[in-house]
Amino acid sequence: MIEPSLIPKRKLPRFGFHTHTEKLNGRAAMLGFISLLIVEFKIGHGLLIW
Repeated sequence: MIEPSLIPKRKLPRFGFHTHTEKLNGRAAMLGFISLLIVEFKIGHGLLIW
């Protein structure tokens, strides 16, 4: 197989879905879900029940 002599560099798009922003969003969602579970455990009931 012939290897290319020059490998093109891709520019990241300026808008849309990026892998780093998707990872950050997923991590924030996981932290929020775990903190919600901790708060519900501490107060003894769900946050939507008054």
